[in-house]
Amino acid sequence: MFLTQINGLFSRIYEKEQFSIEDSARLLAQATIGQGKIYIKGFNEMEGVTLEALEGAEPLKSALRFTEVDDLTDADRVILLSRFSNDAEALALAQKLDRKGIPFISICGDVKNDENDLSKLAEVHINTSLLKPMLPSESGDRICFPTSMAALFIYHCIKLTFDEIMEEYE
Repeated sequence: MFLTQINGLFSRIYEKEQFSIEDSARLLAQATIGQGKIYIKGFNEMEGVTLEALEGAEPLKSALRFTEVDDLTDADRVILLSRFSNDAEALALAQKLDRKGIPFISICGDVKNDENDLSKLAEVHINTSLLKPMLPSESGDRICFPTSMAALFIYHCIKLTFDEIMEEYE
């Protein structure tokens, strides 16, 4: 059942977010081709994407761990990852980036009917489509909330497109 659900999730994400994935790759390429850097900030379990981008077998070109907004220039780009689009810490950082004019990508599950929403601040937003656990348990509850898997899938889609753009540029 999990395999069926995760395959369906990945297919839905790609179908709905394909253009945003391409826009994200182009936004990141702007930084790399110019004088900028790509900074990544994952909140909680989404830090796994940061580790993959920086320490994985195929690191993302020009990528660094996000440290401080004051260190960024308008040539830089940021990828923000959180479980939900209304995450307070992610929103606080997004507002600082917005005030400083730093373009960023948000990757998270869209919480509807919330005025505080990363998708409204981000240059490009990608919805993980996960707002609750995926599988019913025997007790009637729901279990299995693979937000980091969805974010890693999105990251790899962006990276593959980014690498293609960079290959054409070089």
